[in-house]
Amino acid sequence: MTPRLPDDYFDALYEASEDPWQLGSRWYESRKYAITLALLPEERYRHAFEPGCSIGALTEHLSARCDHVTAIDIAEGALTHADARLRRSGHRDDVTLLRRAFDMPWPAHDFDLVVISEIAYYFDAPTLRATLDRELPRLHSDVTVIAAHWRHPVADYPLSGDAANAVIADTPGLYQIGEYRDDDVVIAVFDTRSPESVAARTAVPGA
Repeated sequence: MTPRLPDDYFDALYEASEDPWQLGSRWYESRKYAITLALLPEERYRHAFEPGCSIGALTEHLSARCDHVTAIDIAEGALTHADARLRRSGHRDDVTLLRRAFDMPWPAHDFDLVVISEIAYYFDAPTLRATLDRELPRLHSDVTVIAAHWRHPVADYPLSGDAANAVIADTPGLYQIGEYRDDDVVIAVFDTRSPESVAARTAVPGA
């Protein structure tokens, strides 16, 4: 097993289809994005990092909650479609798009939101572990990390969605503060500041 799926695996997908996973048209995906956004503990973020942005469907939603989003993908075709999507929606100025891999050095250190959505299972556990251990300590002191992954088996992927989220959950300095799970997807949200609930950190009486 290689440390991660090769770059040409994704290039071939985007050569065959503009939207290989139908991220822009499936209700399943729209619902998943809504759950992901609802789990975020902060109303607004300064700078989000979204590795594996694909055609920019989630990127577009994130730009409404963040002052700026830096989104990366290894496939040039994905970034071309993301660029067009963000221009159509009027969010292109709010997003930096870069061609690079998740396990490369991250492009900035001021992120206060890291969105690991449907990408961690493309890496084996040691590579995912090493990437998180190297990059997360370099970030801003108060960071939200959210991880969303498909739970059904895919023969090509080094990890299952559950295994990928388990590696992320074991990262030193991350407190899990929420989770959604059904037969299809697991979405877990973590914080580097404290394990306090949203109600507690916003001083809701009784929390």
